[in-house]
Amino acid sequence: MLFVDVVGSTEQVTERGDNSWRVALDRFERAVHGSLSLYGATLEDTAGDGILATFDGPARGIRGALHIRDELRRSGLEVRAGLHAGEIVRRSDHIAGIAVHIGARVCALADPGEVLVTRTVRDLVAGSGIVFEDRGEHELKGVPDRWALYAAVA
Repeated sequence: MLFVDVVGSTEQVTERGDNSWRVALDRFERAVHGSLSLYGATLEDTAGDGILATFDGPARGIRGALHIRDELRRSGLEVRAGLHAGEIVRRSDHIAGIAVHIGARVCALADPGEVLVTRTVRDLVAGSGIVFEDRGEHELKGVPDRWALYAAVA
């Protein structure tokens, strides 16, 4: 699953004003929907300036995240993204489970412009040609153990 969040959205609303921010959010939504369609994803949830999507493969998730980041960067918006792969619980109107919480925590740790993934995701895409940089081990709030994280760079 992929989480994407606009960096500094509260500050941007304050600086841009409501009308300009609405235009920026429209660009965000167009870029997200276009990328998700291109990479065969399902949009699971939205929260103003963030999304949660699922993919049928982790490499498509990473490539989709990189595409969203690059599209939005060209239009002046910076995002952070986090990906994790794991079991989910399908509810009538959303997905749930510890894997969803892990994905959200990973996104929160990503730097602006970064696509951060768990070791699980990195291991699943071995041989895909995607390159990663080690970001060390981190505690994820409310989740047991320490988690190795990696930034997808290409």
